[in-house]
Amino acid sequence: MRECKAHDDTSTFAAVFLATLLLALSAALCVAAEAPPVSAAQQQKSLLGAGDWVSIEILGQRDTTSVYVSADGTINVPLAGNLPVAGISPAQAASRVAKALKDGGYFVDPQVTVRVTQPLSQQVSVLGEVESPGRYPITSRTTIVDLLAQAGGAKETASDVGYVLRTDEAGHVSNHPFNLNVIPDVNDPQPTWTLLGGDSVVVPRAEHFSITGEVTTPGRYRIEPGMTVIQAIARAGGITDRGSERRIQLKRADKPGHYQTIKAKPGDLVKADDIIRVKESLF
Repeated sequence: MRECKAHDDTSTFAAVFLATLLLALSAALCVAAEAPPVSAAQQQKSLLGAGDWVSIEILGQRDTTSVYVSADGTINVPLAGNLPVAGISPAQAASRVAKALKDGGYFVDPQVTVRVTQPLSQQVSVLGEVESPGRYPITSRTTIVDLLAQAGGAKETASDVGYVLRTDEAGHVSNHPFNLNVIPDVNDPQPTWTLLGGDSVVVPRAEHFSITGEVTTPGRYRIEPGMTVIQAIARAGGITDRGSERRIQLKRADKPGHYQTIKAKPGDLVKADDIIRVKESLF
């Protein structure tokens, strides 16, 4: 009898370990989406626009000039005068400034750098479970991590997965998931996604389920992407010696204020506010 019991314990441990591993893998795969596509027309949104402040540096010159893009899309460059820059990149603006200074006879071959210091024309909305929702300015180098930091970071109530919402030229909105728990890494493409003015970053509230009955640690837990009933049981420490994996009930809301109780299968997906109950074995 002892050998049989030991074998059962080993099998239970292996099942729980496998379920936990599958949960982690499914969560990772769920957010392994490609970065939002950037069309040529959309790329125009990330160029210089009215209200942006830029710095102009000339190689070999000590002084740095700080100017803003006026309402008519021009910047006032010392010696060169007003130059149109709205709708072009900082690099293109630098070339335009260099040409104006050279054509005016002020420099032979000036090496000019234009940098955006305050990007007021390009903004992204941050919504949902963040400390300070709102609209925040971006540059071509602003990452999702940078943007969330400006918004005060995600709350404890935030989901593990956020979304970038982007509208294409036809007015269609597409959403692109990213993992909020991924630590920025040089090998992880997510932090270097190109954000565009007009994008929205949405951090939804985390969804939870409850589990009761013959599990090691009954309670309320966060739902991971793609979580199944067996994975939910594994999250609660697995079924106790008195429980049965053949006697699992799932209580689910089918409309506000009303629940239905069904017999759950190990592979059933867990939904928000589900109540899972593992019953005692009959034998």
